[in-house]
Amino acid sequence: MNPDFDSAGWTAAARRIDSPNCDPRPDETAITLLVIHNISLPPGQFGGPGVEQLFTNRLDPAAHPYYATIHGLRVSAHFFLRRDGELIQFVPCGQRAWHAGASSWRGRERCNDFSIGVELEGSDDQPFTDAQYAALNELIQLLRAAYPSLVDLAGHSDIAPGRKTDPGPNFDWSRVQPLVTP
Repeated sequence: MNPDFDSAGWTAAARRIDSPNCDPRPDETAITLLVIHNISLPPGQFGGPGVEQLFTNRLDPAAHPYYATIHGLRVSAHFFLRRDGELIQFVPCGQRAWHAGASSWRGRERCNDFSIGVELEGSDDQPFTDAQYAALNELIQLLRAAYPSLVDLAGHSDIAPGRKTDPGPNFDWSRVQPLVTP
């Protein structure tokens, strides 16, 4: 096992906040896909506790009008990258995080089964930060070393076209290192 991840798939490189919104992956399922998302709670606002509260089922529906529309959701991601580059891990990589929803990649349905989800604090209409790209590339290096079967990188919009738009047009794919060396 890679020294950067324990046997369950937690990394010491991230602050750990356990989410209950996960379950076991199907037996013998290799992790082959990394999915990039964006999220901000309230929408378009950064730095608050909303995402952490959503991923841990503690979102107060009275704290913001938008929260009343989503407080019952049971979602998570493996990782969350804040605007300043802080990395938070909610689900160990060995478990299935509930980040992709109805999805398909290269003819395979249920992307949660075989993917790792990374949420970047952001929105479709604002650029991401240099610190986020740097932290994302560091995370990709760690994941490549720990999970050699991880060969594909996609946006949420790629696996759920028409339903999702993130990471959005302001995400600069050229600033992200590839999972496999050409």
